[in-house]
Amino acid sequence: MAETLQQLILDTLESSSTIKDTRTLVIPGQSDPAASQDAQIAILGALNSLFSREMITYDTHETLSHVLTPEGAQLVLEGSHEARVWAALPVKGEGTPVTPLELKSRVGDETAKVGQGRAFKSGWIAKEGSGLVKSALTITDTTQLDLREVDSTGTLQSGEKVLAELRKRKLIVQRKGQWFSVRKGANFSTSTAKPETDLTVDMLTSGAWKTSTFKKYNFEAEGIPTNGGALHPLLKVREEIRNIFLEMGFEEMPTSAFVESGFWCFDALFVPQQHPARDLQDTFYLSDPSTSLEPPSDYYKRVSEVHQNGGYGSLGYRAPWSHEESRKLLLRTHTTASSAAVLYKLAGKCRGKKVDDEALDSTTGGSLAATDDGFRPAKMFSIDRVFRNETMDATHLAEFHQVEGVVADRNLTLADLIGFMRVFFKKMGIENLRFKPAFNPYTEPSLEIFAFHPYLNKWVEIGNSGMFRPEMLEPMGLPKDVRVLGWGVSLERPTMIRYGINNIRTLVGHKTSIENVESSPAVRF
Repeated sequence: MAETLQQLILDTLESSSTIKDTRTLVIPGQSDPAASQDAQIAILGALNSLFSREMITYDTHETLSHVLTPEGAQLVLEGSHEARVWAALPVKGEGTPVTPLELKSRVGDETAKVGQGRAFKSGWIAKEGSGLVKSALTITDTTQLDLREVDSTGTLQSGEKVLAELRKRKLIVQRKGQWFSVRKGANFSTSTAKPETDLTVDMLTSGAWKTSTFKKYNFEAEGIPTNGGALHPLLKVREEIRNIFLEMGFEEMPTSAFVESGFWCFDALFVPQQHPARDLQDTFYLSDPSTSLEPPSDYYKRVSEVHQNGGYGSLGYRAPWSHEESRKLLLRTHTTASSAAVLYKLAGKCRGKKVDDEALDSTTGGSLAATDDGFRPAKMFSIDRVFRNETMDATHLAEFHQVEGVVADRNLTLADLIGFMRVFFKKMGIENLRFKPAFNPYTEPSLEIFAFHPYLNKWVEIGNSGMFRPEMLEPMGLPKDVRVLGWGVSLERPTMIRYGINNIRTLVGHKTSIENVESSPAVRF
């Protein structure tokens, strides 16, 4: 069909030089000219193909016409609603008036409802008693006649006002159309043979390339954009926070152990074995393998002793110690378990034991000079994944990221912790902070960190912090005057604030929008 139309256009131009109106073309196999819009759409495809080869040029002309709706087509066949109401009534004085209920049964609810008002307005019917009768002996159904004219010509001689009324009654709809005027192009020919797109070996061998017509290359055409990789918003915020830590002289802790034992995740942090966080409702436990290897025996003994009987100035929890609870394997609920392991290594020289100096330097800022008792001050951080058995909703996930910082030095105070956090959060663009006393099993004193959220117009909690307890630090072998500051926030919450995300489930998981990941800008603190 496309090639037939192309040939028709070229042959017509050959004989007439121009085609003033493509609606006058007669398509082979069809008796009527191509006046329909379907025909003009097909002709447009043929014109575009010829235009791309510079065989023709054409101009587009738009038209407005009207077509009948299904209801309008029905009225053309059966008459208007008002005419059918008039026809169903007796002449005044010659019969029993028809009640509105009887009229509905004769012509239908819709016709009776629409037709009565218009028949009254035209003076065709009148009331008599409780019924209706004809008040005009003859009528002219102008609505039906107008619709017939629209159906045949697409418009009305009577003008726009009548057309507007028919559109208002939803009997016709306006439709845009187009037709074209066509002229010869620079490469006009009556042949529709497509130009060659490639120079082949066969053409060179046979010499056919000498008489072949080749398609021009469009060197200005834009290629398809290539899709490169894109960083997820979480990774962008993670990198910004990581750069802040590195700028402040922190070393990154190794946190690759997603599976931890109950000892390192809870016991070493002085979390009681009866704490509700260790229940199945809050923690994911492994079934195979279900138990861990033995921790260092002397350290394990000191930790169990301080839990049961106290020590280092503490009364302990005075509760029975369970070896089975301590050896359970679980998905870590916080990265503080890794911090505890690194602090234990840091205390190695203080205990007088041999520790791998290279491994120690990579996690504790080994460039600082060691004191006489072997202690080295350290500033460490980690950003990694943790797991909690929580019900997922718009603000909670069972798997998320924790940002944690630890500072170990002699004679640190709570003022140092508050001062550090003010500097850190200022680098993140958060300056309006408040601190509230809180309780954590492994820190005393403890502080919750609040910031004023200008968009929510209220104070929101953004982190937790505190100074690690002596019951946690001294069993490791750290000197009594060494204090450790610790604090942590989630990675997801600041990411949601930065990118205006109100449902955490659209940030990670199968509902994440790849388009948003590709288009989201870099975050800047």
